[in-house]
Amino acid sequence: MSRFSAEELAEIKPGPIVWMAAHPVAANLLMLVFLFGGYFLFTQTTKQIFPVFTLDSVTVTMGYPGASPAEVEQGISLALENAVRDVDGVGEITSQAREGMANLTAEVLDPDEAMRISQDIKTAVDRITTFPVQAEDLTVAITSRRIEVMELALYGDVDDHTLRAAGDLLTSQLETNSAIGPVELTGVRDMEIHIEVSQDNLRRYGLSLPQIATKIRVIALELGGGRLKTGGGEILVRMSERRDTAAEFRNVPIVTLANGSQVLLGDIAHISEGFEDTNTGARFNNKPAVKINVFRIGEQTPSGVAQAVYAELEQLGSLLPAELQIGIVDDDSVLFEQRAEMLVKNGLWGLLLVVIFLALFLDFRLAFWVSMGIPISFMGAFLLFPMTDFNINVVSMFAFIIAIGIVVDDAVVSGENIHHYRQLGYSPLKAAVTGAREIATPITVSVITNMVAFVPLLFIPGFMGKLFNIIPIVVMAAFFISLIESLFILPAHLTYPPSTGEPRGLFGKLLAALTRWQRKFNRRFDAFVANGYGPFLQRAIRQRYLTLALFVAGLLLFGGFAASGRMGMELFPRIESDYAFASATLKVGAPDEQVAAVEKKLVARAQQVIDENGGQQLASGIYSITRPNYVEVRVFLTAADERPISTAEFTRIWREQTGDIPGLEVLNFLSNRGGPGSGAALTIELAHTNTEVLDEAALRLAAVLGEFDVTRDIDDGSAQGKKQYEFKMTPLGYTLGMTTLDVARQVRAAFYGSEVFKQQRGRDEVRVLVRLPEAERNSEYYLKNLMLRAPNGAEVLLRDAVKMQPGRAYTTINRRDGRRVISVRADVVPPSQANRVVEALKQSTLPDLVQRYAGLSYSFEGHQAAIRDSVSSLLWGLAAVLFVIYVLLAVLFGSYAQPFMVLIAIPFSAVGAVIGHLVMGYSLSVMS
Repeated sequence: MSRFSAEELAEIKPGPIVWMAAHPVAANLLMLVFLFGGYFLFTQTTKQIFPVFTLDSVTVTMGYPGASPAEVEQGISLALENAVRDVDGVGEITSQAREGMANLTAEVLDPDEAMRISQDIKTAVDRITTFPVQAEDLTVAITSRRIEVMELALYGDVDDHTLRAAGDLLTSQLETNSAIGPVELTGVRDMEIHIEVSQDNLRRYGLSLPQIATKIRVIALELGGGRLKTGGGEILVRMSERRDTAAEFRNVPIVTLANGSQVLLGDIAHISEGFEDTNTGARFNNKPAVKINVFRIGEQTPSGVAQAVYAELEQLGSLLPAELQIGIVDDDSVLFEQRAEMLVKNGLWGLLLVVIFLALFLDFRLAFWVSMGIPISFMGAFLLFPMTDFNINVVSMFAFIIAIGIVVDDAVVSGENIHHYRQLGYSPLKAAVTGAREIATPITVSVITNMVAFVPLLFIPGFMGKLFNIIPIVVMAAFFISLIESLFILPAHLTYPPSTGEPRGLFGKLLAALTRWQRKFNRRFDAFVANGYGPFLQRAIRQRYLTLALFVAGLLLFGGFAASGRMGMELFPRIESDYAFASATLKVGAPDEQVAAVEKKLVARAQQVIDENGGQQLASGIYSITRPNYVEVRVFLTAADERPISTAEFTRIWREQTGDIPGLEVLNFLSNRGGPGSGAALTIELAHTNTEVLDEAALRLAAVLGEFDVTRDIDDGSAQGKKQYEFKMTPLGYTLGMTTLDVARQVRAAFYGSEVFKQQRGRDEVRVLVRLPEAERNSEYYLKNLMLRAPNGAEVLLRDAVKMQPGRAYTTINRRDGRRVISVRADVVPPSQANRVVEALKQSTLPDLVQRYAGLSYSFEGHQAAIRDSVSSLLWGLAAVLFVIYVLLAVLFGSYAQPFMVLIAIPFSAVGAVIGHLVMGYSLSVMS
């Protein structure tokens, strides 16, 4: 029932705005639905740092243990490319062949068809029959990003077996908790059982390593023998000769002598538990370590996963050896809370400023209800989000901050118009209805144009598009609710009767005093408008050509400055990480001692920076990992508001104190690794059919990049791989009845190992290998003097059976759409100067390379490709948006020409954006 009289209602034409204004209870209930319903859904919404999404591609991987990159390319990559190329819906195909592994990535043209395309690719590659016999572990999967929540370091002065066992225990225990997502143990080598037989023993018993592997394979197994049906029931029959430990393999019979006695494996071989033969290791705070990565899935939140991990760690402490410690090296739940707190704080400050400025110009009660439009719109938006793939993250929170100043506009216009009619003497109800109705159409058009303006963000391609597409979803939902609030809720709140009599109570007197001050401010402001701004505006209109010329000059000046590249252009403003990162790539084949020395120097210099800049107040630990010819070091820093220096400053000092390290191919330092905008600022991809041409062109390009004063960490991408020997069969080899396959199997068995099988032991997959002892496979002498066994039992040296041709293998072979490619990378400091380097390369260097090397082509990939695609998409989107806005305004104004008077403000407003970038010291980016 309305609190207004029938006579008062009869004077007003009925309609939804009238009904809501006349029934404040309905308006209040709608407001409460928005506020409390939205808040309930807010508490149920998944929270994370960055949006979760799948990438529009399918990844195919396949292992080929012990094979060189060229062998992987020839045996696997080419076959995969040919099979995948014919799958409908596949775009660009890239592949990488490296030692022992092939990777292929196929672009999915239609993201909605990703599952179907993935299945078609799986079917296509399963039909390939030409893969090498030793190839293994073919997987096909839609490319996705796993969401890491925590990183734990388990470290202490213990041996590898103890550390691995403790890591397995910790990982298994965490996996049993349903509140924790997948858990991954890293920084460890795969477990193996090594069966090493010397050449003397092989010759003594007339054996070869592949023969021994075959013998073990057919004996040490567990195999069902079927069922025996008897009168008493069924009986299962089973062979059970499985061996799980090194000791259990010792009694496997290998040879039966003429006298009937048996030679067991333990009699001729050294059998041991070990790890794969690769230089891989990790350290935390200068102690051996393994790292446990904890991920979240589904509706799990960073905070919920972190709490569950901490609870498990409290129980696990007593189960681990006393020498081991657990360090929390990265906790994204803390990072999420910090960034959320920062964004919420910024949002509240923005809201406070809005309320203050509204209170300066509007009645206090009017200012209050206008300001209430912000929380109503934001909470109400959560009622719409279940229809989308929305979650709370730093990008969506940023979108809310963008919307703060815009959603209040509708309420300001509506409230001010209602206030205007009240001052003209209209009754509260009539003023509310008349004021709201009068601006209903303009407000609706305004909201639609605001929504349309954000639509292009939905169509940005690639990674940036998936990162940004939450912004239009948030702002459009908030705009829609703000339209409802300004037309149907706000008018009901502004039907309050005018205040009469003296103010009562402390609050009433305070409000009265503030109202007097506000009226005084308004009188002075009105005087300024009348005596200052008004005459100035009149002069500007009288001198309209001069005014227009000044604005056009400003547009040309600042627009030209931005277009000239002097402001720079980058993909994304670089956001500092909570850890500093360094990586070093050594020459392929670098000895383990040299790799260890590089790791030691990087860690020592990082520790020096920590000691000189706050110690534990600055950093919580240093984690390093080494792999063949590669070192990676991460320094985990304290919270941003606690550390004495920034991550960027730490990285700069670390780089300076490290200096040059002899023998390195590439040395990189990063302060923003892992976040948007991280990675090399420049990536130039060269393509040619001749690998030698690619190498030479890449070296020339890298040399030119080194001449720029803003380039850092240049990687020419053309590192030569390990030394290799290529074998060609000799007439003697053929005479003895040997084949290429015989030689390849025996050589592979001797130095890599002949794989017996892989079997599961607990959570680990253990590979069993038969090979020569380490002392007989650690130099070229043993390769050349390897004794081979012919099919007829004759012995021949490898150097006599084959002709050995020395050469070099590549570390990796990259391919794009069927051509070999090489990527030359460089970082640019500051990143905004990357555009200047790109333009300089386009003018002379790259055309000269194309002219020098016939058939060479180039393209800018990485950040530059993302910028190119994003800006192109935004420009097309801008054109479409301007057209739609023009149509809306033309319909509203009933004129073809008048909309141009509004649209012309857009380029002039961009001048303000350029000035803002200059004042704040920012370069242009896809984000801005």
